[in-house]
Amino acid sequence: MASGPTHRSPARRSAVVRAAVALLLCSAAVPACASTSEHGRDRETPRAGRASHPSAAAEKAARAKLLPGMPAPLDPHDLYAADRPGRLAEAVKRFPSRVYVPNTLSDTVSVIDPKTFKVIRTIPVGHQPQHVVPSWDLKTLWVNNDLGNTLTPIDPATGRAGRTVDVHDPYNLYFTPDGKHAVVMASKDRQLVFRDAHTMRVVKALPVSCYGVNHADFSPDGRYFIVSCEFSGELLKVDTARMKVVGQQRLPVAGAMPQDVKISPDGRKWYVADMVANGVWVLNGDTFSRPRLLSTGKGTHGLYVSRDSRRMYISNRGEGTISVLSFDSGKLVDRWRLPGGGSPDMGGLSADGKVLWLSGRYNAEVYAIDTRTGKLRARIPVGGGPHGLAVYPQPGRYSLGHTGIFR
Repeated sequence: MASGPTHRSPARRSAVVRAAVALLLCSAAVPACASTSEHGRDRETPRAGRASHPSAAAEKAARAKLLPGMPAPLDPHDLYAADRPGRLAEAVKRFPSRVYVPNTLSDTVSVIDPKTFKVIRTIPVGHQPQHVVPSWDLKTLWVNNDLGNTLTPIDPATGRAGRTVDVHDPYNLYFTPDGKHAVVMASKDRQLVFRDAHTMRVVKALPVSCYGVNHADFSPDGRYFIVSCEFSGELLKVDTARMKVVGQQRLPVAGAMPQDVKISPDGRKWYVADMVANGVWVLNGDTFSRPRLLSTGKGTHGLYVSRDSRRMYISNRGEGTISVLSFDSGKLVDRWRLPGGGSPDMGGLSADGKVLWLSGRYNAEVYAIDTRTGKLRARIPVGGGPHGLAVYPQPGRYSLGHTGIFR
């Protein structure tokens, strides 16, 4: 098992990719897009008559930088540009707004109406459901029944569960940006299992040398993703197309326990929550360099990007707080404390971005938090051990999995 970082993706490659994608999008997908200076200030879009359109060859080269079949980002400077308030894809516009809560100790999913803050349905599922995961095409919600070795599909149009699918050790579930493969985080099996995104047929089982693979996120070009290994305190870097581990490093704190993984809007930084280090690790994913720790709170667990891509909400499960990080400054700008305490864990944002929904892992409840004030709007009783809840539908063109990573 590697004790230090190894990598095969130099920083120069990242800069070239970002520049190429920017040229492509400003010429084709976003004709009126503005560019951003190195200090973050908007620069004027080139005026008519100037040479602002790259050649067909340049456009072809830019597309070649992306994972084949992957939709190009809407904005080269903001990976979450498709996640603006209310910007629902055509496929989900008619779905009723619901919060789906997997209860690991009750083997059920509680369905909450966000308007009334009440549980309106309880769905029996398999043994120890861990996360509710939107499919890449946004049409299905997959319940990960970890110890039941199954996935339960839920139709978000009706809220009804379908026939279970046999999938071994599905602790968590992700989708490659091209929509071809599901990636099962088989924690106990110590594998990343690439499956057909629609049939769930195994394409490749990738053994790993770390323990407890659980969360991930993808690079701007979709060429690689970074995975956290909670039980051995390590990170993996995986080549998406080759389905191969190309980097591995141990976090520089004894007993580190990495959890959620999230990339910054500009694609330059990666954040990894750590329950034992009580903060988020910040690193460069391209160089896969040694990370630095930003302390946030006890039991740091979940990471969620605001609808305007300016802030990240960080749940601190061990102390009942949510820290707020500014992407611009890289510093914490607020901390919200749940009145009476709690155990905020995993969740997501409402479609308009005004409410942050989090499960209360050790309190059999769900929290609805106002993102403008940080005030608790509701505390809703659910089943035992609520974990990776999904707010659905949410804005975005496609899902990368987990409780909802949309681009």
